[in-house]
Amino acid sequence: MKRKNNSLNLRMITIQNYINGELIAPLEGNYIDNYNPSKGEVYSQIPNSQMNDVELAVKAGQEAFPAWSKMPKNERSKIMVRLADLIDENLEELARAEAMDNGKPLSLAMRVDIPRASANIRFFATAILHNASQSHHMEEGFTNYTLNHPLGVVGCISPWNLPLYLFTWKIAPAMASGNCVVAKPSEVTPMTAYLFSKLCIEAGVPKGVMNIVHGLGAHAGDAIVSHPKVKAISFTGGTATGKIIGRKAAETFKKTSLELGGKNPNIIFADCDFEDMLNTTLHSSFANQGQICLCGSRIFIEKPIYEKFKTAFIEKLKTHKVGNPFDKSSKMGAMVSKEHLEKVLGYVQLAKEEGGKILFGGNKLTIEGSENGYYMEPTVIEGLDFNCRTNQEEIFGPVVTLTPFETDEEVLEYANSTQYGLAATVWTENLTRAQRVSQELESGIVWVNCWLVRDLRTPFGGVKSSGLGREGGFRALEFFTEPKNVCIKY
Repeated sequence: MKRKNNSLNLRMITIQNYINGELIAPLEGNYIDNYNPSKGEVYSQIPNSQMNDVELAVKAGQEAFPAWSKMPKNERSKIMVRLADLIDENLEELARAEAMDNGKPLSLAMRVDIPRASANIRFFATAILHNASQSHHMEEGFTNYTLNHPLGVVGCISPWNLPLYLFTWKIAPAMASGNCVVAKPSEVTPMTAYLFSKLCIEAGVPKGVMNIVHGLGAHAGDAIVSHPKVKAISFTGGTATGKIIGRKAAETFKKTSLELGGKNPNIIFADCDFEDMLNTTLHSSFANQGQICLCGSRIFIEKPIYEKFKTAFIEKLKTHKVGNPFDKSSKMGAMVSKEHLEKVLGYVQLAKEEGGKILFGGNKLTIEGSENGYYMEPTVIEGLDFNCRTNQEEIFGPVVTLTPFETDEEVLEYANSTQYGLAATVWTENLTRAQRVSQELESGIVWVNCWLVRDLRTPFGGVKSSGLGREGGFRALEFFTEPKNVCIKY
């Protein structure tokens, strides 16, 4: 991939599938419009792939699997490290593609999304060099040891909110474990996965090891999930879609990992470090236009500091600029699509109907020079009951609710009231309280006095309707392998 003559400067880009080491058109020749959300304009065409495209990708993976799975780990690692290096070398182009495709500020993509994509691949590429098998000795004269075999061809389906970040988070442990991959990025944000396919060619990834099929979930995604030769599915996306995938995967006994929705509580006690909390809460509420499954959309504030927090939070928001993703001063960019913008605005209207008071924002924005873009004000709402729809359903946008509380027991009831249990944040200087509340929260992840700090060795995932299984560290490598016990008498 060239660093000069950026392909993104072309008027219209035709994205291609990446199958068996080659960039190819969809077999039926059909495409889908891809919009630049900051402009509201079509700027590329996406393959509308079908079952026959997936079949071709699965076949390529099956043919590549014997050699890739038996390749020495250090050789697999070298190829993947080279791939990570190429992401670093193409940081700016990938970040610009991410900002154009998703609507997020370029500065965010440069600082977080693309570096994390490189880190994901590098982490798992090196982790396989340090993984150890277990052995168990029996006094009766037997030794047991465990082998972890790669599964074969696996499916990875990733979402639109963190396109390359979460795409690599899935494919990296799958490849590192010796599997071949059929991946489907979101049809809403396919560009960085397309550019990534070019990097796979440049890095020397063997043909068929990595296959990327673009298209709609109902066609390409369903074909991957339903294919009898696909041995596992790793999916990140909405809870409703996750339920469908779980049912279909069960029909062929596929291993399934589902990272789904969230309605995350942010619990703020009066004894917190107020300035640190305030700055972090602003970020955790509206990063990526609130389109991160880990954003704290329900903010619970202990009563003694409720009014102080509300006043300070809104004052901070007044300087939180919404603008074109390529404007260096923009803190928020465009929403990912017109449909999603309308959905989020619909929830603001619902909040009003439920008795909520809009303290800030709540409206669509028109940005000079980007008049057709999908922009929305950051929105703060108070006065809602904790169990109303606005506080129970995932909105996935720049909308937060403020709710005061008096006791630990009360706020735990509020926090645990939803069907979701992905992440939570607790702000307090009281270590005993922090530990007690963290234990009682029904959540897969709890951050205390911080947010979105990720050690890639730790388990990632949710409880209840927020998902099934855990990603991260050796857990991800284990998911993409099948353990086999060998018992030897001596």
